[in-house]
Amino acid sequence: MRTASPRTIAIWTVVALIGAAGWSMLALARGEEVSAAWMVAAALGSYAIAYRFYSRFIATRVLRVDKNRATPAERLNNGIDYHPTDRRVLLGHHFAAIAGAGPLVGPVLAAQMGYLPGTIWIIVGVIFAGAVQDMVTLFFSMRRDGKSLGQMAREEIGPVGGAAALVAVFAIMIILLAVLALVVVNALAGSPWGTFSIAMTIPIAFLMGFYLRVLRPGRVTEVSVIGVALLLFAIVAGRWVAESSWADAFTLAPGTLVVWLVIYGFVASVLPVWMLLAPRDYLSTFMKIGTIALLALGVVIALPGMKMDAVTEFAGNGQGPVFAGSLFPFVFITIACGALSGFHSLVSSGTTPKMIQKETQVRMIGYGSMLMESFVAVMAMTAACIIEPGLYFAMNAPAGVIGDSVQSASQAVANLGFTISPEDLARAAREVEEESLLSRTGGAPTLAVGMSEIFSQVFGGSGMKAFWYHFAIMFEALFILTTVDAGTRVGRFMLQDMLGNVYKPFRNVSWKPGLWAASAIVVGAWGYFLWVGVHEPLGGINQLFPLFGIANQLLAAVALTVCTTLLIKSGRLKWAWVTAVPLAWDVAVTLTASWQKVFSDDVKLGFFAQREKYADGIDAGEVIAPAKNMDDMHTIVTNSTVDGILAALFALLVIIVIADAARLCVRYLRNPESAPLKEASYVESQLVAPAGLIPTKEEKAELLVP
Repeated sequence: MRTASPRTIAIWTVVALIGAAGWSMLALARGEEVSAAWMVAAALGSYAIAYRFYSRFIATRVLRVDKNRATPAERLNNGIDYHPTDRRVLLGHHFAAIAGAGPLVGPVLAAQMGYLPGTIWIIVGVIFAGAVQDMVTLFFSMRRDGKSLGQMAREEIGPVGGAAALVAVFAIMIILLAVLALVVVNALAGSPWGTFSIAMTIPIAFLMGFYLRVLRPGRVTEVSVIGVALLLFAIVAGRWVAESSWADAFTLAPGTLVVWLVIYGFVASVLPVWMLLAPRDYLSTFMKIGTIALLALGVVIALPGMKMDAVTEFAGNGQGPVFAGSLFPFVFITIACGALSGFHSLVSSGTTPKMIQKETQVRMIGYGSMLMESFVAVMAMTAACIIEPGLYFAMNAPAGVIGDSVQSASQAVANLGFTISPEDLARAAREVEEESLLSRTGGAPTLAVGMSEIFSQVFGGSGMKAFWYHFAIMFEALFILTTVDAGTRVGRFMLQDMLGNVYKPFRNVSWKPGLWAASAIVVGAWGYFLWVGVHEPLGGINQLFPLFGIANQLLAAVALTVCTTLLIKSGRLKWAWVTAVPLAWDVAVTLTASWQKVFSDDVKLGFFAQREKYADGIDAGEVIAPAKNMDDMHTIVTNSTVDGILAALFALLVIIVIADAARLCVRYLRNPESAPLKEASYVESQLVAPAGLIPTKEEKAELLVP
C-alpha cells in the first residue's frame, strides 16, 4: 500500500476542514440567517472524503473488483443491449437514468421541516446507504450477466422470497414510471419552449450515437463538443420557437404528450442502446450537471441566506400543510432519490451492468453517480430554502388550506406562523410571468422560483427572473424524461427475466419477439395509468401517487437485502454490515411509514382513516373537499382503499423477502454448500480501459500497449 505524500495529506486536510466548517455553520448557527454557501461546502467536502476513502474501501476490500475479469458487455457483446461503452458516456447514461423527479422535488417538499434534517439525510444517507446500494447492486448484477434485481432475488434467495421480490419489484416499477411520466407531462403541457428543446435532443442523440459507432469510433471528446453545442442551440431556439408562429405546433395538450411519451418509451426500449438511449442520456447529463454546477456557482457568488428555519415546528407536530407526518419517518420517505432510492437498483441491475467495460469502473459509475445526484438534491433544498417561507408555504399548501386569492393565502400563511403580504404574492407571480403561484404544489414550481432567484442575482438581474423560471421548468422536464426512457428499458429487462422462468427464449433479452412484446407491455402498463391520470384528476396514476415514496423505499429494502445476502454467500460475512446497516435503517423507516399510512387514525395520514371519513360523508350526503360531487366522493373512497391495501401488500412482500433471505443466510453459514452462488464463470478480459475519468500513469501505459 502506497504511503500518502505530504501534498496529498495537506489537500485532504483542507477538504475535510471545508466540509467540517460547512456542517458547523449549518448545525450551530441560531437566530441568524445562514449563508447557503455553507450548504455547498458541507456537501462537497463530505462527498470528496466519502468517494476518496469509503468507496475505495468498498471496491477493494469488500467487493474485490477484478480488472482482469471480463464483464458481460465484453463477453456477450451483441450491439443491442450488451455493448462495451466508454466510461464517460456510461457515467452520463447512468446518472441521467437514476436522476429523475426525486432529487428535484423531494427535498423541496421536505423543506417544510426546515433545511437541516433533510440536508443531513441527503448527505449522510447517500454516503452510507444510497451510493453503497447502487454500487454493490451494479457489481453483483454484472457478475450475473446483468440480471435484474428480481431475478437475482429468485435465483440467490429462493422461489418464495424470489417470487415475492419479482412481484413487488415489477409492480413498484410501473408505479414509479407512471409518476415520473406524469411530472414530465405536467411540466411540458402548454410549453412550446420545453417541448421543442426536448424533442430536439432525440435527433441530436441519433447523430452522436452514429458518430461514435460509425463515423469516429472512440472520439468521445469530439462528439461531446458537437452534442453540447447542438443542445445549447436547441435550448436557445426553443425560446425563439415559443415566440414564433411555430409555437402552436409545439404547444401540446396533456393527452397528446402522453401518446408521444409512450411512443418514445417504446422506441428507446427496442433500439440498440448505442443508437439512442446512451447518447441521449449522456447529452442530457451535460445540461443536468451544467445547470446544477451553475446553480452552485451562483450560490457561492450571490451568497443568498437560508430564510427557512433550520428546524420548523412541523418536524415535531407532524401537521405540516405540505404533507402530513412527523420527521421520523416521513422526511426519509419524502427525500428518496438523492439519499437512498430503490429505483436506482433497477438501473444498476438493468442497462448499466450490460454496458460497463471493466469491473473497476463500478466505483465511479455506481458510487460516483449517486454522489452527483445527491448534490442535485442539496441544491434543490437550497433553492427551496432561500425564498421567503411565506411564499414557500403559499406555493406548496393545497387550495383547501390557503384559498384561491392572495388575501386568503396571506392570512392562511400568517396562521402557520409566517408572513407575506398579498402584494408580495402578486409581485412574485408577475416577476416570473405566471398568473398565480398559489397552491403550485408538487415541488417543481417552487424549485423553479428558487433557481430563478439565485440565477437572477448573478446573471441579468430581476428582469431575467421570468427567463430563468421557465428555463428551470424545462430543465426539470428534461431531467425527469431520461429516467422514463431508461426505466422503460429496465422494466423490459425485468419482465423478460420473469417470463424467462416460464418460456426460456425470453431469457435472451435481445431476442426480438421478446423485447418487442415486453417493451409493449411495460409502456402499455405505465401509459395506461398515465393516460387515465391525465384525464381524470382522481384516477389513474393520481390514485397511486401517494404510494410513490414508500414504494420506492421498500424497493431499496429489497435491493439491500439481496446485496447483504450475496455478500454473505460469497464469503464476505465480515463486510456484510456495509449493506446490512443501511438495510436495517431503511426497514425501520419504511415499515413504520407503511404502518402509519395504513393504520393511523389521522385522516391526513392514514389511508383507511381517510376512507372512513369520506364513506361517512357519503352516508350523510355531504361533499368533502377536494371532492366536487358525490362521484368524486366514491372515487376517493376507492382510491384510499386501494392505496391502503397496496401499501400493506408491498410491506408484506418485502417482509417475506427479508425473512426468506435471513433463513437462507443462516442455512449458508451452517453449510456453505447448501446455497451455492449463481455467478457467471470467470473469463479473462481482453479490454483495456481506465477505472476513473482520468487515467492513472499505469493505465496510460496500458493504453499505449498495442
